[in-house]
Amino acid sequence: METDAHPSLWQQSAPDIPTDRFPDAERVDVAIIGGGITGLVTALLFARSGKRVAVLEARRLGDGTTGRTTAKVSRLQGTQSDHVRSRNIAAVARAYAESQAAAFDWLLGFCDEAGIPVERRDAFSYATTRDGRARVEAEYRAARAVGIPVELVARVDLPFATTGAVRLADQAQLDPMALVAALVEAIRAAGGLVVDGVRVRAVHASSPAELLTSSGPMDADRVVLATGAPILDRGLYFAKVTAQRSYAAAWRVAEDQRPHGMFLDVEQPTRSVRTSGPLLLTGGFGHPVGRRSSPRAAADELAAWTAVHWPGAEPVAEWSAQDHVAPHGVPYVGWLPRGRGRIYLATGFSKWGMTNGVATALTLVSDILGADGGWEPTPWQRVLHRRPTLPQTVADGVGQNAAVALWYAKGWLGALARPVGGSPLEGMGEVGRDGFRPAAVSTVDGTTRELCAICPHLGAIVTWNDFELSWDCPAHGSRFAPDGSVLEGPARRPMRNLGG
Repeated sequence: METDAHPSLWQQSAPDIPTDRFPDAERVDVAIIGGGITGLVTALLFARSGKRVAVLEARRLGDGTTGRTTAKVSRLQGTQSDHVRSRNIAAVARAYAESQAAAFDWLLGFCDEAGIPVERRDAFSYATTRDGRARVEAEYRAARAVGIPVELVARVDLPFATTGAVRLADQAQLDPMALVAALVEAIRAAGGLVVDGVRVRAVHASSPAELLTSSGPMDADRVVLATGAPILDRGLYFAKVTAQRSYAAAWRVAEDQRPHGMFLDVEQPTRSVRTSGPLLLTGGFGHPVGRRSSPRAAADELAAWTAVHWPGAEPVAEWSAQDHVAPHGVPYVGWLPRGRGRIYLATGFSKWGMTNGVATALTLVSDILGADGGWEPTPWQRVLHRRPTLPQTVADGVGQNAAVALWYAKGWLGALARPVGGSPLEGMGEVGRDGFRPAAVSTVDGTTRELCAICPHLGAIVTWNDFELSWDCPAHGSRFAPDGSVLEGPARRPMRNLGG
């Protein structure tokens, strides 16, 4: 099973997670596609409500965003309060804050129930410049306006000068793979199925819905897409979110070098800091997927920044993660257009999946079971479902899709401009023309492969990721291993092999 080249700190130390075999001729009440935090929490809530549930994960559990997150669980989310306030009406901004509080409480309650270690830490959104200070103050005002009890502070526990920060006390950080393992155990204990290594190829919105998978068919009364970017194109949600890749690293540092808190820069490039036991974790330096000439350089920039401020830090692990950002900052959740009320989705967590994954799970179960099933919608769920789209959000979406169009043109022109050469050097890939065909050629572990460079999702030309050693689509964020197999959606089919 293909994986990214750099496993996260959590993935390196995670034990094997017991799963189930794909059932023969199985009909379930709810089939959930995707085994990250959203899919697993949704499955647990349904299973504990007496529903027959099956989770289908294409790769290994934790291989996606959940296993690669820095796992901060916080109601203070950088400048998210100000971002949501500026692109939504006031009622939506308050409802979003309430959704995060509900998710925070549910998740920490589950961790307590399951015996998952949680470190309580103050969260800080900090600045290092005068302009950044203005953003800190704007976030403070926006957070206070929606009831988050933040405070302004002049200094924070970091080894460089700052111009101010917003502080929220008593937030949390944890090991996300421990959370995944506990959720799987709880789902199976409640009678649910969790199956990994099974890729869903198609979903028909019949009655019941029919899932066509790499292991056979499955019928379900309801289907939930919890795959980051939805793997079904109905509703065009792949075009409503922007796929972002960001970087993280773990370091061994002296005890007096470890800050006591969770920190996130309000400026660009974003820089994140937290600890995990005796280790320092730094992160950030993100960019849209497939749109940086050298992702390796972004990881190196993070390492160089860390070395300047924590001299002598010894590297332990480095990795990257993928997130999907909604222009208005609020997740898309609910029924999928043209899904006949049988298919639901959740996407666009804007890098705050630990809480948004839980909040959307709570919403999905409420939507499907309703008051008759003991899940009366909450006020915040009702408000977020009726969220209007403001002109600023429309403008953001137009700009986002204009950038996609530019990358289509850039990719095709570049691919056809020159023929591919010989075998690339180890760990490298290049795109060019093989006759009249756009070709993507890479050499990894001594093996050179030639693939069609056209993304099988919607026809953009892929680019080489020299950090994860993958082919990444700059249009909608699909990613592929060197052999063409799918690492990240929305693509469901592999890249086509052009080699002999």
